[in-house]
Amino acid sequence: MRLIDWIWTVRGELPLPAGQDADKAFAKLEPFFREPGTSFDQAEGRLTFTKKDPLAQDKMSIYDRGELRVESQPGGGVLRYWMTSKSLLFCFLAPLLFVAFGQIIVGVGILAKPDAEQADKKKKEEKDKVRELHWIDQMLGAPAPEKPKKDEKDKKKDEGGKDRFSPTSAYVFAGLFALLYVIGRILEDRLISRRFLRSLSGG
Repeated sequence: MRLIDWIWTVRGELPLPAGQDADKAFAKLEPFFREPGTSFDQAEGRLTFTKKDPLAQDKMSIYDRGELRVESQPGGGVLRYWMTSKSLLFCFLAPLLFVAFGQIIVGVGILAKPDAEQADKKKKEEKDKVRELHWIDQMLGAPAPEKPKKDEKDKKKDEGGKDRFSPTSAYVFAGLFALLYVIGRILEDRLISRRFLRSLSGG
């Protein structure tokens, strides 16, 4: 799992200020976990939390659960953390889903192309066919009907028919979600690190 859980998991470690132990560090970070929809438990240098329906104002609303742990090292205390996010996982999977939709659309277009071409050809022949005058109209000298012209509405309809099986929209959405994932994955990692560090430093 460690090989793939980086997709939806944010990990990091931060050095604690000199003389700061686990209790003091978690006391500084406690406001992050006093938000509505958040439950947490602290014991033996470890803090675990879960979030359910967090508010948008919650600075950690993107995360669903996680763990923070304080470890003592020769150079001082270190805060290690890992947090999982279903939102990041969704943004990662969404492009794959839309690409799959695009491929399905292309496949359906290939299968439907012969039938569609035959139907369009038959429809065009019927439309382009010049109707003959009634014999009474011919005796009265009525002019022969002109060949029907294709108006702008029909042209737009034909152009729209060509794009019925275009996967462009699906690929555009795939690109948007991929961009959203990349930005969110990098940005959220840096934001939470800065927020924790600022709180631990007393800012």
